[in-house]
Amino acid sequence: MMPSAIFPDLKDRSVLITGGGSGIGAALTEGFVRQGCRVAFIDIADEPSQALVERLGKEHGNSPLYLKADLTDVEELRNAVAKAIDTNGLITVLVNNAAWDDRHDIDDVTVEYWDRNQSINLRPQFFAAQAVVPGMRQSGGGSIINFTSTSYMINQGNMPSYTAAKAGIIGLTKGLAGRLGPDNIRVNAIAPGWVMTDRQRTHWVTEEGLRAHMNKQVLREEIQPGDMVGPCLFLASDAARMLSAQTLIVDGGYL
Repeated sequence: MMPSAIFPDLKDRSVLITGGGSGIGAALTEGFVRQGCRVAFIDIADEPSQALVERLGKEHGNSPLYLKADLTDVEELRNAVAKAIDTNGLITVLVNNAAWDDRHDIDDVTVEYWDRNQSINLRPQFFAAQAVVPGMRQSGGGSIINFTSTSYMINQGNMPSYTAAKAGIIGLTKGLAGRLGPDNIRVNAIAPGWVMTDRQRTHWVTEEGLRAHMNKQVLREEIQPGDMVGPCLFLASDAARMLSAQTLIVDGGYL
């Protein structure tokens, strides 16, 4: 469900979202479009991304800019950021959302698999931030929001490279917050619980598993992609003016 709250200070802001074409990312793209932001999103999947642009343009008269790029290629990422700036102006909100949560057993992980996993789940978050920081400084400040996960907090054992990256995002968030605070750039993280995206339902959700998980939540409803939008808008807005170096857990009270 999309939040009903409107943050007037977000209108016309230039926002960049990684992995913004599907799942949680698509909900975030729509959420910022609804606020009247100038939204650009990076994704590698053409079909869902183009469909999202078309739908949001028709529904809200505010089409986001789709930038196709492979985030494992840092130069492609930098070029995409440059295109977003050329089109929408200096970026003052960055949402590092893109992730790859394939399950993998410790015995099966190769050096190549580990490096690729980190090149999707951790490395782009730093280099996307590095690319937007000069413009945020020039603009007088900004907000960087890094998506982590509760998976490493609950000792989930079937994806060690992923959980290592997600824990690393917390360290990155706090380190960037410390460095960029004097520039009026806030850096925070959001840690979703088990969000019912189409990908989760296709690959990993079972009726029994979902019921068992929800029974450990204090809010016993399925968490939807749209449930990540309100927290993200809040962290992007002036309502969170003095909030930095924090991790906001959005898991229905599981923890």
